[in-house]
Amino acid sequence: MTSANRISRRISAIAESATLKVDAKAKALQAAGRPVISYAAGEPDFPTPEHIVEAAVLAVRDPKNHRYTPAAGLPELREAIAEKTMRDSGLEVAASQVVVTNGGKQAVYQAFATLLDPGDEVLVPTPYWTTYPEAIALAGGVQVDVFAGADQEYLVTVDQLEAARTPRSKVLLFVSPSNPTGAVYTPDQVRAIGEWADAHGLWVIADEIYQNLTYDGVRAVSIVEAVPALADRTILVNGVAKTYAMTGWRLGWMVGPGDAMKAAANLQSHLTSNVSNISQRAALAALTGPQDCIAEMLEAFDRRRHVMVAELNKIPGIITPTPKGAFYVYPDVTGLLGTTWGGVTPATSLELADLILDQAEVAAVPGEAFGPSGYLRFSYALGDGPLLEGVQRLQKLFS
Repeated sequence: MTSANRISRRISAIAESATLKVDAKAKALQAAGRPVISYAAGEPDFPTPEHIVEAAVLAVRDPKNHRYTPAAGLPELREAIAEKTMRDSGLEVAASQVVVTNGGKQAVYQAFATLLDPGDEVLVPTPYWTTYPEAIALAGGVQVDVFAGADQEYLVTVDQLEAARTPRSKVLLFVSPSNPTGAVYTPDQVRAIGEWADAHGLWVIADEIYQNLTYDGVRAVSIVEAVPALADRTILVNGVAKTYAMTGWRLGWMVGPGDAMKAAANLQSHLTSNVSNISQRAALAALTGPQDCIAEMLEAFDRRRHVMVAELNKIPGIITPTPKGAFYVYPDVTGLLGTTWGGVTPATSLELADLILDQAEVAAVPGEAFGPSGYLRFSYALGDGPLLEGVQRLQKLFS
């Protein structure tokens, strides 16, 4: 056996998560004593709310949680997710249409694995989250990028989607609010895209993990609420990670038509069995308990959002649209490329990210992780002090 075929081609082709890679590098430098400020990780800097933690503590002590549960999840949690789906996505579903997963990533993976056969095309509005391409490829699908830049506030149009559609198109990926851009489609835009998808018989995978994190009175309208006819061909992906500061609890879910959810649950029964019962009990407390914790975190995110946009836009060569959701800004940095900074002339945003990490000790994720070069993603889910200091370092570097 040669070294070339020790690992399968399918698995060898998977790229490491760029966001986790940058975050790990930043943490390694911090551990070595360097004062790195990292905007790389997409996770709230707040602790999980206390009532959720307490529910988990009680669950640990209850022997019934020391055993297997149904692969699709605890019945009472599936019911709570169905109620949340009606409340926030405007879609009435039965608990049997819910599959609880080990984080939103597993839900994304299983959604593509459930729907795609080799050669099926997925229309992917770009910039996109770094995991989507790998999940699509592992399912045998073909990713078709549909790009919208800062001049469009990162929102694709029906005309662009139609231009990319072919007879092999099977799935539209729809994400609002977006990671990495924070862009949120208006209700009219959601309706137009949903009606177009419905007219062409496409499936939709809608990642709604950031739906409760929006600003300026904006509401993230679910595509199934805008176009109810799509409900039989839509899988909603969601979880507690971002809204409730529970990234480490690994609790997500998928909601969709009964046949698709049965197939996904069958896959999960062989892949991971059930999700940790402790995390499920904690998620139940999150969804059914007090919701004031969301408003408190959202207030802090909103404040930081304004600071990031204002301070980044003070740097000549950077264009930062104001995001309406999530906790990221995604500036166009093409104006900084091709110019020498501290003896280095970056030609790509990857090279620019390396430059600012080396010379300003600031970590950001380059646009290559999310599509075309020329952009950087900054998460503003970190403390107010470090957030401002990091941008001021950039202002000094690029002055």
